[in-house]
Amino acid sequence: MRTHNLPDTKVTIDQKEYLYFSGTSYLGVASHPKFQQQLAKSITMWGTSYGSSRASNIKLSIYDKTESFLCSFLEVDDVITTSSGTLAGQLALQVLEQTTDAFFYLPKTHPAIKHKKALPFFMDDKITDEIKKHQKITILADAVPALEIQPFSFNFLDDIPKNIEITLLIDESHSIGILGKTGNGIVSQISKKENLKIVTVASLGKSFGVSGGYITGTKGFIAQIKTLDLFGGSAGMNPAFLDCFLASQEFYQTQLQKLKNNCQFVFNSLYKYPKINVSNNYPVFFVDDETIAIYLLNNNIIITSFQYPSIHKIMNRIVINANHTKTQLDILIDKLLKYQ
Repeated sequence: MRTHNLPDTKVTIDQKEYLYFSGTSYLGVASHPKFQQQLAKSITMWGTSYGSSRASNIKLSIYDKTESFLCSFLEVDDVITTSSGTLAGQLALQVLEQTTDAFFYLPKTHPAIKHKKALPFFMDDKITDEIKKHQKITILADAVPALEIQPFSFNFLDDIPKNIEITLLIDESHSIGILGKTGNGIVSQISKKENLKIVTVASLGKSFGVSGGYITGTKGFIAQIKTLDLFGGSAGMNPAFLDCFLASQEFYQTQLQKLKNNCQFVFNSLYKYPKINVSNNYPVFFVDDETIAIYLLNNNIIITSFQYPSIHKIMNRIVINANHTKTQLDILIDKLLKYQ
């Protein structure tokens, strides 16, 4: 299906209008006039693009300003922004290749952070004995895995021998802007341990509506990122997007509250139904039936339905955003209840 307009809560396909419960614009900012007006102001100041390397002798102040804000917002030691979330993942892996003995991945880890030599961390629902063969390991994980509505519990870290140095690389692309005290993700909630270092990467193009990404870590780790040829040879994130991101913080919080209200509204109507996996604070939910996408399409509702890279079946994903009205949510709820 192809559309010639940016979806928000509705989308037009072949001259027919559908309710749209798909995508990843959780805060609904990408299509919001207020956000677009701010982006226009930011473009007036910073231009439409800036193709220079971050290693160039001419440096734009907006990078330092944004990265300083992100340090405080994310409650981390240091941050570097990148032109995409995928690039952030690849840069982080390049540095970790120099400092780790072995990579392990949790179930459904996104390809952006899945190292080619990584082994499964769990075997038969138990931590693999393979980790005991190494002194320094890196564990790769999505904060919220595909087809799930809750972030990973990292309590299993307590079961790893304390003499093993652990680096946890987490992709927060589908949690940043949504989860955490102010939409600052889940990492600050993970218990600190002497043998644990945490690195995070994320796309800013989902909840926050600006193309780009970031990497967090210790100051030493971020300093290593800056020495990579791939980083030095790549253009930074669009400075107009960085400016828009900073200027939109109050608006993001307004949209986050609207999104939380919408999540609670849907949860209150659907949580009793065993086939529906829904949360009161996460804007994605699932119906345990592979025909749900076709049924909803026949009722003028479009959801996400495609073969996802890290799972082996069609992913049918129902997504709420901050701009959905109660009337639209009622229509979705009504159709789902009739499907039970």
